Amino acid sequence: MAYDLENKLVIGVSSRALFDLTAENEIFRSQGVEAYCQYQIEHEKDLLKPGNGFRLIEALLNINKIPGQEGRVEVIIMSHNSPDTSLRVFNAIAHYGLGISRAVLASGASLTPYLEAFHTDLYLSADEKDVQSAIDCGIAAGIICCDEIRTFHEQQEISQIRIAFDGDAVLFSDESEQIFRESGLEAFEENERLQAENPLKQGPFAKFLKTISDIQKEFEPDQAPIRTALVTARSAPAHERVIRTLRAWNVRIDEAFFLGGITKRDVLKAFGAHIFFDDQAVHTAPASEVVPSARVPYKQKRITESERAP
Repeated sequence: MAYDLENKLVIGVSSRALFDLTAENEIFRSQGVEAYCQYQIEHEKDLLKPGNGFRLIEALLNINKIPGQEGRVEVIIMSHNSPDTSLRVFNAIAHYGLGISRAVLASGASLTPYLEAFHTDLYLSADEKDVQSAIDCGIAAGIICCDEIRTFHEQQEISQIRIAFDGDAVLFSDESEQIFRESGLEAFEENERLQAENPLKQGPFAKFLKTISDIQKEFEPDQAPIRTALVTARSAPAHERVIRTLRAWNVRIDEAFFLGGITKRDVLKAFGAHIFFDDQAVHTAPASEVVPSARVPYKQKRITESERAP
């Protein structure tokens, strides 16, 4: 019988998001693909250290150990590596006991068709081009911050995964954010006040949030393996439309922070996020100092006059 990915949380992760490949990536950038491949083959018995996405992936896989949730989470390595250079990654997966058995090894080809073929719910990568392509195809994706490898949550067992989301251009479309950018705060707040009863359009992470919410509904609120938070620069009166949107979607957000321009860094640290998704580097850069963070390069396509129906 074929293996069915229906009703599973499917996570695609690049090898550089999962493991620390800082030195190897520098070889690739400075010396080219052949030098990189040779280095990986020569060092395939050298253990890779965890990367900034490691603890999140490890914790997500542990959901499969909960009675009744066996096989609920499927993690797939999505890599530009060739099969011949992939042994080092698989050796590390085996060493750390990660329940990952499936991989796409594309030898430099585009990964996007395979993200769609595997019905991927979330894709984490350090490659902006790959993430942008995934977002353009409607797949939730984030560029995980890998400029510096940090040991977040290294010494503690993750009993409950904590995922934090920005609102506009992440959970929701960026239409309201565009009003703020083009016309200022006063116009933005007036628009949100007038549109309070009208749900916001879905952003790139709306489907992923709904998938998480479906998992949460199978547990008592205090026993769910995942806890979510909305961390947004919005504040009253722009809060009402957000709350009504989530209600219309019938999804659960456990905690919400309407910060009104206050820095998100300290709130995310207090929440203990295991991953934070935001569309702006001005937020993900400082946040990445205290929690794993990923930037979402989302921009909703604008219809030009030439594209409008006659």
